[in-house]
Amino acid sequence: MTVSSASPRPAGPPQRKSALIVGAGIGGLSLGIRLQSLGFDTTILERLDGPGGRAYQKRTEDGYVFDMGPTVITVPHFIEELFSLERDHAALNTPDYPPHTLSGERVKAGDSGGPRTREYVNLVPILPFYRIVFDDATFFDYDGDPVSTREQIARLAPEDLEGYERFHRDAQAIFERGFLELGYTHFGDLPTMLRVVPDLMKLDAVRTLFSFTSRYFSSDKMRQVFSFETLLIGGNPLSVPAIYAMIHFVEKTWGVHYAMGGTGALVQGFVRKFRELGGTVRYGAGVEEILVESGRGGPVRAPVGPRVARGVRLESGEELRADIVVSNGDWANTYLKRVPAAARLVNNDLRIKAAPQSMGLLVIYFGFRDDGQPLNLRHHNILLGPRYEALLREIFGKKVLGQDFSQYLHVPTLTDPALAPAGHHAAYTLVPVPHNGSGIDWSVEGPRLTERVLDYLEERGFIPDLRARLTHFEYVTPDYFEGTLDSYLGNAFGPEPVLAQSAFFRPHNRSEDVRGLYLVGAGAQPGAGTPSVMMSAKMTARLIAEDFGIHPDLLGAAADD
Repeated sequence: MTVSSASPRPAGPPQRKSALIVGAGIGGLSLGIRLQSLGFDTTILERLDGPGGRAYQKRTEDGYVFDMGPTVITVPHFIEELFSLERDHAALNTPDYPPHTLSGERVKAGDSGGPRTREYVNLVPILPFYRIVFDDATFFDYDGDPVSTREQIARLAPEDLEGYERFHRDAQAIFERGFLELGYTHFGDLPTMLRVVPDLMKLDAVRTLFSFTSRYFSSDKMRQVFSFETLLIGGNPLSVPAIYAMIHFVEKTWGVHYAMGGTGALVQGFVRKFRELGGTVRYGAGVEEILVESGRGGPVRAPVGPRVARGVRLESGEELRADIVVSNGDWANTYLKRVPAAARLVNNDLRIKAAPQSMGLLVIYFGFRDDGQPLNLRHHNILLGPRYEALLREIFGKKVLGQDFSQYLHVPTLTDPALAPAGHHAAYTLVPVPHNGSGIDWSVEGPRLTERVLDYLEERGFIPDLRARLTHFEYVTPDYFEGTLDSYLGNAFGPEPVLAQSAFFRPHNRSEDVRGLYLVGAGAQPGAGTPSVMMSAKMTARLIAEDFGIHPDLLGAAADD
């Protein structure tokens, strides 16, 4: 990014602008760090009693530690970049993918964090990335290794070996164009998007992901292996665009990692860095309204003319003023609940309520005794049910609970025993379900589904005698996402990442309706997932730097970097 109209940098201390960020999720914390490096004085306002948002971490009285949300960490140099930032040295003009991040072998053992990351959190690589278990008990251990991948395809579906070579070639091309070249592009206007459409059409990246994978694989198992990952960011493989085939290469290039102590340890590292740069975090500070005035300072009566964000009103009634306001909250509820309807033309009620939302989740957090027998599980496990396409149509289309389910089972104590009392394991299992637009009564269906899931884990032998060994049990449904996390309809990942809600058509990081209001996180561009929300923070920081004409000296790295 360049700033063409910057005036000479004034002598003496920089004049600080103020910023308020609503929400201390990974996106909000990442942007807070970046705004401090841009010279802002930033306060993050968090409704909950601790940081993380969807990545909130819970510590129980009986000694368990549970990450409530994301557990898969990729692209560790994004994290290293954040921990390397310094006050008044924003590094926004440096390459997004320095040469060293694209060359050499990914770290497969030991510490996988960079030198600055190690000062805050310990990252370790996870291998395999996932164990994908099919309903017939066969499995695929995906680790990104070219030899291992081909060996497992040969074992499960030898007829698809040649198809994998073609898939690998075409997914790599999508990754190089869609992630490395366009990943940090903010599609704030239609011409920006139209310029890239021919390339995406040529790459066949706009058809649905499942249709794309079906071109290369005839085996149902391989089609599932190479399309399921979008479910981890809220996307239905049957309807998300094939540009998400790049996830295969993101993981293959940089691996899958874990923060010792859980994702919550990474969140705490970000909080510490933000505070070291002079930022302030306030917990129990829910925002009731984003204060919007007309260009002349009066109330806004219609969505015409200048509308400017001036600050926020907390649920306590306290008002805070700032030069900019950024929402790291749910996109839909940011506008529906916190920005007056009279100030919204583009993000009006009709548009927001018509926008498809990502699915909901039922997540069971449980602890159990280690009986001394090794678990036939890995750190990350995808347990697929007997149906794939039909189940996805029920969750996303019909919005009903099916006769079966698939789940993501996370057993972090296989890597990090400190998350449970001695001689025990901590785990969570995540089941995709319809969001609350379904009308499902979770007070009735929640207990029923959790019983079915526990039965499945025990009867299928994933955790033998689970009921007898169970020492801790609790769960959340879409009601938790709608109530505690203030997510519209209890969605778990923001707007569903279908083609009609991608790029220019996804919510903009710079509000189209209100000057001085910005968005960051899963609901903004580029989308959901831990690496994407960190990218979102950098994209939003660049927009803010552009809007404020911040001097180029502040956009570079520190002198010793």
